[in-house]
Amino acid sequence: MTRAQAKERNRRALLDSARQVVARDGHRARLEEIAEQAGLTTGAVYSLFGSKDGLLIALLTDYLGPHYEDLEQAVPPGLGLADAVGAFARRYRRLCDDPDARRHLSFEISMQDMALRDPGLGPRFAASVRAHEERLTALFAGRAHDGAVLTPRQARRLATALRGLLIGLSQGVVLGLIGPAPEPGAPGPDTSRPHASDPHASRPDTSEQPTSRQDAGEEYASERYFADAARALVTPPVLGPP
Repeated sequence: MTRAQAKERNRRALLDSARQVVARDGHRARLEEIAEQAGLTTGAVYSLFGSKDGLLIALLTDYLGPHYEDLEQAVPPGLGLADAVGAFARRYRRLCDDPDARRHLSFEISMQDMALRDPGLGPRFAASVRAHEERLTALFAGRAHDGAVLTPRQARRLATALRGLLIGLSQGVVLGLIGPAPEPGAPGPDTSRPHASDPHASRPDTSEQPTSRQDAGEEYASERYFADAARALVTPPVLGPP
C-alpha cells in the first residue's frame, strides 16, 4: 500500500467512525473515541483534518455530496422548471423510504445540534450547507419557465425555499408526523402515479381526493403531495425578478 493509499484509508476510517459516534452521542461525541474506533490516534485526526471541527466539516461534506448527487441524477437536463422541481421532490420523498432514513435523520440533527452549540463550528457548518445549496441553484438555473429561462438569482431563491420545504416534509415522514408511520415491509411509494417525465407532471393531480383523516395522512406522505407542494413554489413571489 502506498503512502497516499494509507492516508486515504485512515481518512475513510475516521469519517466512518465519526459518523457513527456523532449520530449516537451528538455534541458529546469525543475525539478520542472516534479515533479509537477507527483504530487510530487523535494525532491522525489533527494530521488529516487539522482539528475536530475540520473532521466534522469533512464529515458533513462526505454526507451531503452523495446526497445531492443522487438528487441531481433524478432531474434530466431537458426538463422545464416545473417538471424539474416535481422530479426533484419525488426523489426526495423516495429517500424517506430508505431503510437507513431514521439513522440519516439522527445524524443530521446531531450535526445541527453541534453547530448550534459550538460558535466556531456554526459558521463553517453554514458555509458548507450553502455550498451544496449552490448545486441546486445550478440544477434549476437556465430551465424554461413561462416563455423565458430561470436566472441564477431566481434559481437561488427557489433552491432556498425548496430545500426548506422538502427538509421539513421529509422529516415529518421519517418521524411519522405526516401520514401514518410506515409498517415494516410496507410497500413503497405508489409508482403508478405520473412522474415529472409525464406530459401532465407539471400540473397538480386532483383525480384522487382523501376521504378520511387517515386517507389524508397517507396522501400527504405521497410523492404526489411532495411534487405538488414543491411546484407551488414556482411562483413570482418566490422566484422574484430576473
